[in-house]
Amino acid sequence: MPPFRQVGEKQLPQEIIFMSWSPKRDLIALVNKAGEVLLHRLANIQRVWSLPPSENTGKQVTSLAWRPDGKILAFGLADTKRVVLCDVEKPESLHCFSVETPVSCMHWMEVTEENSILTSFYNAEGEVNILLPNLPPLPKNYNATAKIFSEEKSDEILKLLGDVRLNALVLGGDSGQIEIYAYGMYKIATITEVFGACRGLCLSSDLKSMSVITELSTNATPEITYFQLDTSLLSDYLPEVTRMARKFTHISTLLQYLKLALTCMCEAWEEILLQMDSRLTKFVQEKNTTTSVQDEFMQLLLWGKASPELQALLMTQLTVKGLKKLGQSVESSYSTIQRLVICHLQSGAEALLYHLSELKGMALWRQKYEPLGLDAKAIEGAITAVGSFILKANELLQVIDSGMKNFKAFFRWLYVAMLRMSEDHVLPELNKMTQKDITFVADFLTEHFNEAPDLYNQKGKYFNVERVGQYLKDEDDSLMSPPSTEGNQWFNFLHSSTHLKDSPLLFPYYPEKSLHFVKRQMEGIIDQCLSKPADIIGKSVRQKKCISLYQAAKSEESCPRLISLPYLWNDKTQNLHYLIFHMLESSPSKFFIFRQPTDVTKSTSDDLLAIEFGNFLSCSTADNEESSRYSCLDARFYDEDLLTVVMRDDLEQEGKDRILAQLPLSMIYSNEETQDQFTRHACKRLEEQCSDIPTRTVYLENQCRTLENMKAQYVSVNGIRKIACVLSSNLRHVRVFEMDVEDDGEGEEEEGESQSQDVTGEEEELNQSADDVQPDSFETVDVTEESLDS
Repeated sequence: MPPFRQVGEKQLPQEIIFMSWSPKRDLIALVNKAGEVLLHRLANIQRVWSLPPSENTGKQVTSLAWRPDGKILAFGLADTKRVVLCDVEKPESLHCFSVETPVSCMHWMEVTEENSILTSFYNAEGEVNILLPNLPPLPKNYNATAKIFSEEKSDEILKLLGDVRLNALVLGGDSGQIEIYAYGMYKIATITEVFGACRGLCLSSDLKSMSVITELSTNATPEITYFQLDTSLLSDYLPEVTRMARKFTHISTLLQYLKLALTCMCEAWEEILLQMDSRLTKFVQEKNTTTSVQDEFMQLLLWGKASPELQALLMTQLTVKGLKKLGQSVESSYSTIQRLVICHLQSGAEALLYHLSELKGMALWRQKYEPLGLDAKAIEGAITAVGSFILKANELLQVIDSGMKNFKAFFRWLYVAMLRMSEDHVLPELNKMTQKDITFVADFLTEHFNEAPDLYNQKGKYFNVERVGQYLKDEDDSLMSPPSTEGNQWFNFLHSSTHLKDSPLLFPYYPEKSLHFVKRQMEGIIDQCLSKPADIIGKSVRQKKCISLYQAAKSEESCPRLISLPYLWNDKTQNLHYLIFHMLESSPSKFFIFRQPTDVTKSTSDDLLAIEFGNFLSCSTADNEESSRYSCLDARFYDEDLLTVVMRDDLEQEGKDRILAQLPLSMIYSNEETQDQFTRHACKRLEEQCSDIPTRTVYLENQCRTLENMKAQYVSVNGIRKIACVLSSNLRHVRVFEMDVEDDGEGEEEEGESQSQDVTGEEEELNQSADDVQPDSFETVDVTEESLDS
């Protein structure tokens, strides 16, 4: 029986440019050339979901990475310069942020270091839930027909927090800029120590160093270079970095929460509320009398009679039925917005104040946090901005409360008046109106129905009867009808007091600005105050090693660079960085392994080996007189001890020339202590010193398998789940293998042979029908947290 059992095969309708296994589940993420992100399950490569390209996020995917817990998938887009964090359970964007340059590669790592301080912090993280109430689930969508919010499974935003153990999303850009985002949410480092476009990077799990591969186009041929960077500030202040990063993530998540809550409020506000303003403006333009609209309604209130023009407006344009519908819409919309402000906006802002106040306390501990760039004074400004946002939210609540009372009284009076105009029966309970009610409606008409010619020049209307919508518009213009502070005793007291007028204890108030404006201002101040650590930590990073590897082969330029060699791997157990690469022009039959300790202080010499395969994969004796006939196409670390390699047998006929193999590191480093040391010349590229690099010839006995009828080129593996996915050179044919399979008897062997025969017989048909397959032909299944874990 072959050593690896094939469990799935599929021809895909689009060319695959990225593929990556989930670190925790039997799921593989694929990206095709059309910009579609796909999630497939191991069994028969069954599609779970697909996320099509979007105008909002982008279409040109350039990188892909999983969060270490396997619950979030990140991908970068070049056309919009954005990074999107997607929920693994459904094809929805949980969070996205912009970057200065397009992301060419990304790596999501988790810190494995343990100490007593970190352990106590992990245990204390739950105290936040005791001190702060749980945030209400965000409404998922607003149903305009039913006028209700659906809150079923609507707490996706809280998934962004993830585990309390520190993890970091590292992004490499086209211009060589590298950014580190703690928990994938907030930037804690901006590094500019490398040159060229990043092709691969790897941050060590102890945060002591980072390895980067760049591609620099000096002349016509790109040059591949390896960098090792010293990031020891992160490791030296690991407990402080973890605490600070966790606070940053809480703050960033809450900002996203407030943004979505405000979006729900905007959806709840209806355009129907503007109909009264437009109809009153049209009434002013069409009527022939000199009487103002305010006087027209006042006469109807006092004498019970309306002019023919006003009666035509009410009975033909507004109608009794339309007035009733308008009243219901106002009440439903206002009450929904009011609930969102109280339950979501205020709760989120209060939690934001709590975390910023704790961050300020951390910044005041200068010995611990000043080297990381925390500034207490800047955080005070952020706290003040959040306070102003809360004041504006409270102002909106007052406007809603006042508007609901005014509109309810106004619509009730107008409804009775219109019933009388149409000579319909008026119920006795509606006909009762006290002198207090008349005064209330008169005050409402006086305040809201006065014409404003300046407003017409700006908005094309004379009236602004509805006052809530102006708070929810994302505009820089001042409010058309700001609340009146005349006669307010608190405002009068503040202006008369010289000490309180400019007191830092009072939050500034912007009476003429909308809620959106104050929110944007708050976000800008928070981003500014939390951006200093990224600069300080980034400037502390130093370049410790720069090695020019080789000039990229011309045949390699058309390949999707980020799923082929070179490839970086972080060995968490030994704290080592491995770099695997090949130099096709100078040594097509060899691939190279470069090993470096993550602790840059221990890096004394270059640990570099050239690997070639013996002429007989199943032979234990070497035949060193002939050159190797096998060339490495792609290689990935299966785990800390095994390499998964895709090779080509140059002497075999096409269709049987591709081989999948497992290569133990013990075969490579078996005589490490007697290995000849390689002395590198710093002024030369490695390909110019290829003959001086120590070469190790290896022979595989049982851990290899011929990939028949497949021109395999790339491989993606998951050692935890013991699976591998092989991709063909045409980027549309994939096979999935279980790598560690025990021999269960002849039955399984016959099954494997039968499957191999079926695949061989159907290969031509699969290749012929691949272009005709549409994405809809793949079965899509629903996926939940429970089903994924199973």
